[in-house]
Amino acid sequence: MNVDLTDAQWFKSSRSQGGADCVEVAFLAEGHVGMRDSKNLTGPALVFTPSAWDAFTAGVNDGEFDLT
Repeated sequence: MNVDLTDAQWFKSSRSQGGADCVEVAFLAEGHVGMRDSKNLTGPALVFTPSAWDAFTAGVNDGEFDLT
């Protein structure tokens, strides 16, 4: 998938508490969602389709990615 991120409006979670180790998210055209490392603003970004983003956030909420 090739999505232009030039005009993306990136933001951090309000729960990031100003930390440097955060991810940023941008809501893109056609419902896509971008995610990038806040320490590497010009680096690569993941781009999710709407259904993939829903599945990802559901997995986060369910603890699917917890390390413990």
